[in-house]
Amino acid sequence: MGLLTFCINVTLDGCTDHQEGIVDDETRAFFTDLLDSVGGMLWGRVTYEMMESYWPAVAHGAVDAPAPMREWATKLDEKPKFVVSSTRQHFPWTNSHHIAGDLRAGVQKLKDDMPAGVLLGSGKLATALDRLDLIDEYKFLVHPMIAGHGPTMYQDGLASTRRLELVSARALRSGVLAVHYRRAR
Repeated sequence: MGLLTFCINVTLDGCTDHQEGIVDDETRAFFTDLLDSVGGMLWGRVTYEMMESYWPAVAHGAVDAPAPMREWATKLDEKPKFVVSSTRQHFPWTNSHHIAGDLRAGVQKLKDDMPAGVLLGSGKLATALDRLDLIDEYKFLVHPMIAGHGPTMYQDGLASTRRLELVSARALRSGVLAVHYRRAR
């Protein structure tokens, strides 16, 4: 069984807005390495649509982008992508698959079928999956800024506090902290 790892950019005040944060070669390399280490991606419909609207064009050369961005986009294009949605059934982006029906059963089957693990990159979906005790690890890039707005992590709340164990922490040159935690069992 593979691990389900929630990974997201977050500011010091918990903002997960995709437009906030430092984007440089080091943060791109972090996400490229992370993408290489897992068997697939898991998103909610909104995150999928945001990613689908830009990254396939970068991967296929329709958008001018620096080489590190194109490398990441190409790897993302090839990686299996799983989407949880109750409102959309057709996902045309290469290697995209729909997870419908019972959320717990669908994501547990995905974990069982992906020994290399799955990377979760949607905040609202992370809250729902954390409520179901399905998230095993957390990898955050904590950006040295206060956004002063949302969306924020777990803004819809959890039933109880999650205790985590620090696996690693590394400071990047920009001041971003790459932190890796696992669930304390």
